[in-house]
Amino acid sequence: MVVYIYYIIIYSEKWEDHLQYIDRVEIKSQVLVWQTSSLYKLCSKDVVFEVTKERRDEYEKIKYELTNAPVLILPDFELPFKLYIYAACSQGLGAALHQRQIVDGEPREGVICYISRQLKDLEARYAATQTECLCLVWALEKLHYYLEGAVFEVYTDCTALKSLLNMKTTNRHMLRWQIAIH
Repeated sequence: MVVYIYYIIIYSEKWEDHLQYIDRVEIKSQVLVWQTSSLYKLCSKDVVFEVTKERRDEYEKIKYELTNAPVLILPDFELPFKLYIYAACSQGLGAALHQRQIVDGEPREGVICYISRQLKDLEARYAATQTECLCLVWALEKLHYYLEGAVFEVYTDCTALKSLLNMKTTNRHMLRWQIAIH
């Protein structure tokens, strides 16, 4: 794989390998989108290019992520899944689907897939709990092929989200999300 500023050129000897590489690059790029949101702002019209510590760190993170890919595992639908969600307020949503499997005779938790996206303008104004709730609903919708009918646990850093399932609310967003989660 050769990485240029604007393009990623993927080449392979076999078609099957080529498809695998495309999947890997797509997964990696989805994760990087929400981790590097301040760099995207530089692409906007009339924005002065300014190198800050945050932008330099994000650039270094991109370089590291593109050159040090984790190994993904195939799902075993007989075993429970772990869904890790993370919502960065005013930036983006992210989730990782994990599973504990026996690899080389030892139990090991591996990543099945990563998903992420930037928040829309209106979503960026949500309160932290609403953003976490949006993240959970979005992740459940995106990963329903894996999770429908399966046993899984959700991990989040938002303790308020745990009370969502029992909460009585008049907030239409939260009510709609409660229904979607059930």
